[in-house]
Amino acid sequence: MLKKFLFQSVVRVSVEKIKIALAGNPNVGKSTVFNALTGLKQHTGNWTGKTVGVFSGEYKHNNKIYEIVDVPGTYSLIPHSAEESVARDFLCFSESNKILIVCDATSLERNLYFVYQILELNKNTVVCVNLLDEAKKKGIDIDLQLLSYELGVTVVGTTAREEEGIYEIKNALEEKSNKNTKRIKYQNEIEQSLEYIYPVLFKLDLKELDKRWLSLRLLDGDEDFFSALKSYLGYDLRENEFINNAIKKSWKFLNENGIDKEEFSELIAENLYNEATKVSDRVTLSKEKTNIRKDLKIDKFITGKYTSYLVLGIILFLVFYITIVGANIPSSLLMEFFTNSERVLYEFFGNIGVSQFFNDMFIKGGYRVLGWVVSVMLPPMAIFFPLFTILEDLGVLPRITYVLDSKFQKAKTSGKQALTICMGFGCNCVGVTGARIIDSKRERLIAILTNSFTPCNGRFPAIIKLISIFFISLSSTGSEFLSALFLSGIIVFSIAVTLFVSNLLSKTILKGEKSHYILELPSYRKPQITKVITRSLLNRTIFVLGRAAVVAFPAGIIIWLLLNCGNKIILESIISFLSPVGAFLGLDGEILTSFILGIPANEIVLPIVLMTYSDNKELISIESAEIISRILIENNWSIKTAICFIMFSVFHFPCATTLITIFKETKSIKWLLISFLLPTALGAIICAFLNQIFNFFEYIV
Repeated sequence: MLKKFLFQSVVRVSVEKIKIALAGNPNVGKSTVFNALTGLKQHTGNWTGKTVGVFSGEYKHNNKIYEIVDVPGTYSLIPHSAEESVARDFLCFSESNKILIVCDATSLERNLYFVYQILELNKNTVVCVNLLDEAKKKGIDIDLQLLSYELGVTVVGTTAREEEGIYEIKNALEEKSNKNTKRIKYQNEIEQSLEYIYPVLFKLDLKELDKRWLSLRLLDGDEDFFSALKSYLGYDLRENEFINNAIKKSWKFLNENGIDKEEFSELIAENLYNEATKVSDRVTLSKEKTNIRKDLKIDKFITGKYTSYLVLGIILFLVFYITIVGANIPSSLLMEFFTNSERVLYEFFGNIGVSQFFNDMFIKGGYRVLGWVVSVMLPPMAIFFPLFTILEDLGVLPRITYVLDSKFQKAKTSGKQALTICMGFGCNCVGVTGARIIDSKRERLIAILTNSFTPCNGRFPAIIKLISIFFISLSSTGSEFLSALFLSGIIVFSIAVTLFVSNLLSKTILKGEKSHYILELPSYRKPQITKVITRSLLNRTIFVLGRAAVVAFPAGIIIWLLLNCGNKIILESIISFLSPVGAFLGLDGEILTSFILGIPANEIVLPIVLMTYSDNKELISIESAEIISRILIENNWSIKTAICFIMFSVFHFPCATTLITIFKETKSIKWLLISFLLPTALGAIICAFLNQIFNFFEYIV
């Protein structure tokens, strides 16, 4: 047995492990290549900047273990965002054995600009030309063998979504280092300026950094690069007297030849683009523009000046309509399941000797609230997130950003905030984490602080139920259609308020200039429905539901204790204290108390309202609209109360799960408090204003 264990240990140690950096522009299918190689199910989004962190996975090939590190998508090694800085630092300073660059076959010229920058690092590189199926549809045919000759590296063609060419990538990564890598030769003045720095670098310990590439970067003089370089080397290269003198001599020579720093950077970029264009033209054998024109025609309609908002409105309406109609039956079935299982669990724990007090507290308190959260949240999320993911894969979400970008730019914030708003419809904590795609810290904070203005699907059931009771006849034909229409109107209003508050924040506590970013409109792609549903359920729905469930169970226990201990003295005191405030806002003390008790999850606010009105000690179902209508009307609800309740549902403090996420993202108590107070204050102002308008009309009538 000991010999067998020692033999297995030796075998495990002897397996060679090779680290591969996976790089490329955004929207080239990089994450799909990653998944195909490693078998992991990392989400493959279709909008710029989707990959924010660094993900890794492994695969085994011919007795070697390959670790694939998927770095953020970037257009250049000269970063203009936090994502590109992460990519630059990993590609330049991590000691990866090889680099696998993924290119889009339909946009080869743009991708080769980045490829040539990578080749300057002088690392072992393999180029993957992906999306060959889309290129074929557009009539684009690329000579991969000629491209390999032009670049001096191995080139593999793939259709990663179908896993075509993945085995060839594995074989290519197994090959020995490239010896014929082609690198850009710049104009004579730049090449001669490098001769002052290049020899000096040979006298220093630069680990694995390429001397020629480093010489170019030293002349760039980018502070962010020097900071990353210092972290990598362990010392500041600029403190070396010989390096400083060499840089000064280089710049003296360049200046004498009429080249300043700005022109130096422009010449470098111009050379790279020119070479990328020449090579792209040489290796592209045919390029029919019929399909490209088809994309442009669709874009004219979706992103057109007069049609874009109509299209976006229709998309918004359809998403909510499908979510509302589709979630009804699953929610009822889940509620029935939890009701039946609650009864079984209550009897089981009673039979094994658990006291009635603790049995009631855990089952009728914690478990019941947990059941409510799962029943109300799961079906809408299971529908909404796949729809959202389909829009990503189709290429619609980048176009939503494009259409709304001008509006957000006027508010001095990022157009990418439109994407975080879309994510917030499913769950605000997803919208908050989604703000990572925004490069500017100031604009990212604005997106985080205003994301709770977006009503998540946890607030939809109560809003839709009140719309049905007070504005739409429940027996009328097309009630779901009208509910979706009303809900879409509320969403449009919330977006308008988000823009207004974003602009206000930009002029006050978060002053600053708006940032600029590259927004790519990818080709329209056919989504893979099965994978979309699987990824949406695993990566988003289950993740968000898990977070909510962790908060819901203990919250249910606390709510039960407040309703069942001390003759509800604490609860009644809170209601009495808040009643004057509630009356001023067009609400009442019970409603405001329910919002406070419902902070663990928005789904339980209306049930708590009904529970307090009915003097009940247990959470009441909101399945029967007739019963809800009777209880609310008996407690003096009117259209004014319903409207103020809906507005306060849209604009009030985030739920506990979102607050926890905000703190994790900002690492700041200050911004956590502001994210709590800002929407609450706004909701109070809107409700007070509406209340005064209603009171005025009641007075004159």
